[in-house]
Amino acid sequence: MALRPYALLPRHYDDRKVLATTVDAWGRALWLLCPDAELVPNPYGKAWPRPRGYPYDALVVISDAGDVQERVLHGVTLLPRNLDALPNGRLVLQSHGAVGERNAQIYGRDGRRRRGFAMGRAIEFMMADRRNNLWSAYFDEGVYADPISAAGLVRWDSGGNRLWGYTAPQGVEYIDTVYAFNVADTVAWATYYPTFPLLEVRADGHVRLRKNAVRSPVGMAVRDDEILMLGGGAGGRRDRLHHCRMTAGEVLLTEEAELTLPNGAPLKQYARPVGRGESLYLRGKSVRQWYVLNVQDEARACSGRPAG
Repeated sequence: MALRPYALLPRHYDDRKVLATTVDAWGRALWLLCPDAELVPNPYGKAWPRPRGYPYDALVVISDAGDVQERVLHGVTLLPRNLDALPNGRLVLQSHGAVGERNAQIYGRDGRRRRGFAMGRAIEFMMADRRNNLWSAYFDEGVYADPISAAGLVRWDSGGNRLWGYTAPQGVEYIDTVYAFNVADTVAWATYYPTFPLLEVRADGHVRLRKNAVRSPVGMAVRDDEILMLGGGAGGRRDRLHHCRMTAGEVLLTEEAELTLPNGAPLKQYARPVGRGESLYLRGKSVRQWYVLNVQDEARACSGRPAG
């Protein structure tokens, strides 16, 4: 099964460093660019960019089905790890931050900061939907060290007010680290270490846990009772797709396939996937290129192939 090209940052931005990128709830690709950034050596991998000084003005490039627009954010004072779009033309940025630090900032349509608030440490995912819900999912360094992060999964309103935090039911392991995450309108899906159940959380407070046949997936897409999980499973291959069906209490594996790049080349490396309902968005080595995989497309492609 091959990924499809989805969005590409235009070449005339090649002289700008990309600080963060995502695909938002409306299917638009977002890139946050810094006009004056330097590369910081990384002993564990590729060098990463950071602004030379603070505050700085950042440029947000938005690609909506090939239509490219620009937004300027004024007076940014953090190095963003994640960004996302909120309703009414707003944007939210999030950085690592220390305990209690206001490491999330909301910007209005005019590019001016509206609010800063503490979102917690060690945020693995930050994603918004189109209904004014903002979700943050955490990994162990925050879960065990920060009172905000301790829940493992938190829902905020689009103004940065905390509304809900996950509490594992009796007899169920709490969240150590969220591995895979998906957000659609008013519902979030997560799998988490150590036991990797499928957690379904709705904005009305309804929570459901299902036993999951796929261990340690890193991405997922959901459509009705079908769910597509990427990575993990037997052998832990990151290019393995697991097509599953959900029942009231379980996630059952039905088929498997290998995911490749659009040209058929092996998918050896990719950044943390972005799950938006029935679509899963990935980027490989380049921070400027997004690909997409859809549950329905994958189901048709692997029809008739047994799991295993």
